[in-house]
Amino acid sequence: MRKKNATSPWAAEVEMQVQFFDLDPMEIVWHGNYVKYLEVARCALLDHINYNYVQMKESGYAWPVIDMQLRYIAPASFGQKLTLRAEIVEWENRLKIDYMITDTATGKRLNRASTTQVAVEIANGEMCFVSPAILFEKLGVPVP
Repeated sequence: MRKKNATSPWAAEVEMQVQFFDLDPMEIVWHGNYVKYLEVARCALLDHINYNYVQMKESGYAWPVIDMQLRYIAPASFGQKLTLRAEIVEWENRLKIDYMITDTATGKRLNRASTTQVAVEIANGEMCFVSPAILFEKLGVPVP
């Protein structure tokens, strides 16, 4: 995998190659594996903003995914090189990330998706209705 810079300050791209173990009996990527690909892109994005899962936990917050939407456009197959892109599009009350999976060689769209995460205080298990200040700091935007 190779990380690339994306145009948005809150975006990251990772390239990967489809492995044999991700295929279904039809010899294309099994639909459930796209969730794993989103996680790869999300981790690259969180590293990019310097707020990965370890740092989230250290800051006192867990960020569970509460919603996920996926749209399958075209299948991926063994050996195909994919570009996984993730971009933060909302952060005030929740962390919403949009994704695009494309064929690296052609740029053809294969999948688009979004996830929504909310901050939960680890100490008391309560969901926050406003994102904590640490997220705003990591994004370099003023806290409302």
